[in-house]
Amino acid sequence: MPKHFLAYLLFALSFSIPAVAANETKPEIIYYGFDSDIVTNYISTNRRSVGFIRVVVELMLDNKSYLPLAEHHEPLILDTIIDTFSQQPETTIKSLLGREEIRKEVLYKIQKRMQDETGKDVVRDVLFTKYLYQ
Repeated sequence: MPKHFLAYLLFALSFSIPAVAANETKPEIIYYGFDSDIVTNYISTNRRSVGFIRVVVELMLDNKSYLPLAEHHEPLILDTIIDTFSQQPETTIKSLLGREEIRKEVLYKIQKRMQDETGKDVVRDVLFTKYLYQ
């Protein structure tokens, strides 16, 4: 009976240990944040006043080796973010669905510009960690 129990135990353990290929490497995700908050204006429904938004953006990078690329192209990335927010109407800025649409648009534009500049898919995702509007 102990031989059967030992065989069963080894059989059960073989399914609980995940198999990892020797040459398969898991990507090392890293986050890159900007030194200061991004503050810009947006299109207000009341043309007599200007709306402002303050946002903190974090970039999710696929690999630690992309960090110098993100740092080098920070002005380009910031320009893309500010340009995207400044073109948004007030209703989009102030709605939760609009916020997600803006996030996706910012991500797409940054990915495209970084691909054009570096030839690499540097940014995996964009996160808004602070999002205040007035």
